[in-house]
Amino acid sequence: MFWQEDLETMARPDLEKLQLKRLRATVDRLVDSPFYGPVLRERGIGRSSIGNLGDLSSLPFTRKTDLRDSYPMGLMIANRRDLVRLHASSGTTGKPTVVFYTKKDIDVWSDMIARCMAMVGVIPDDVFQNIVGYGLFTGGLGFHYGAEKLGVLTVPSATGRTTLQIELMKDFHVNAVHSTPSYALHLAEVARSSGLDPAEDLDLRIGMFGAEFWSDNTRPRLEAALGVDAFDSYGLSEMYGPGVAFECEERNGLHVWEDIFIAEVIDPKTGEQVGEGEKGELVLTTLVRDAMPLLRYRTGDITRILATDRCSCGRTHIRLEKFLGRTDDMLKIRGVNVFPSQIEHILMDIPELSENYQIELETRGLMDEITVVSEIGKDAFTGEVSDLMNLRQGVESIFASKIGLRIRVRFVEPGTIERSTGKAKRIIDRRKEE
Repeated sequence: MFWQEDLETMARPDLEKLQLKRLRATVDRLVDSPFYGPVLRERGIGRSSIGNLGDLSSLPFTRKTDLRDSYPMGLMIANRRDLVRLHASSGTTGKPTVVFYTKKDIDVWSDMIARCMAMVGVIPDDVFQNIVGYGLFTGGLGFHYGAEKLGVLTVPSATGRTTLQIELMKDFHVNAVHSTPSYALHLAEVARSSGLDPAEDLDLRIGMFGAEFWSDNTRPRLEAALGVDAFDSYGLSEMYGPGVAFECEERNGLHVWEDIFIAEVIDPKTGEQVGEGEKGELVLTTLVRDAMPLLRYRTGDITRILATDRCSCGRTHIRLEKFLGRTDDMLKIRGVNVFPSQIEHILMDIPELSENYQIELETRGLMDEITVVSEIGKDAFTGEVSDLMNLRQGVESIFASKIGLRIRVRFVEPGTIERSTGKAKRIIDRRKEE
């Protein structure tokens, strides 16, 4: 199903022609802006300087620190009277990043979400439950407006009150949900403890999961626990919010909406574009952002471009590989680079382990050490200590062979690790405490 079929299936030459037209218009708007203007003039870039899409590399990067340094009004260039909303990050490290929206921005964002939901099979006859935070966080209102634009009955349940979430799903025959993957698994866990099997007793069909990175091996667990087809959602507040890229029903990469963004993948160290098919940092340029257009925003998220040809779903927009993690999430332990998603991918492939785990970092002597704490599955413990020892040694051996690093493993009982209604807290870094 398509929401804006003419745009979603646009022939590649026409799509690139539209991108160039919109990139030129964006640069023209920014030539006299307080933030970009001086940098563009220094580089000799003025109105109508962009001759082709290759000229994108002459434009400056934008970083999250640029938004924080310009707090509170950010890089907003629209007339104050035209603004209708602002969102902000949590601000856990210094000032929050604030993003602004005009009515046009809200309309574009809503269409993005409607495209994503229609792409995975949500139809107006469905009932949709939005199980993410509302307020300054972009996830709640972003999906809410998109679902309503699609014409879907929307249940704005937000996060928390897990028992009520399950009751709403049952009483209103909810078909589609949006949640973090960790909280979705917690919902299923609570439902089963009350004697309800979500996969059998609910009408769920589609699960859209984002706001935290999750591995391909988590997908079958989500699908088995909830009885859904699970789809990955990617977004960030600097680029409106969720809906920037989304899996289609083929689930072979996430489509980026290229009439709204230009996507690049660069080497995080050099800033140069990587070779075709190579992994690197995703960089996004907005093409129709009204209140706060951004040039070459360094997302910090690691991925690669899988394909630029037409997908079998009929869409022509490029596909990105499922995200590995963020550059600042990468752990460097004894000279080896490790992403938490790599650890999760291994854990989720071991049926004796539950979905709940944490990664503990500490310094022992002069060396950093990493320990993975994982809950044992309820049906996995036979009561024999030797079985647990063999399992632990087996998991440690898999880590050593697949990651190339000695990682300690410690098992805990089911229910030991604290559950979160939002993003799961996976990393416990005690190195700073020592």
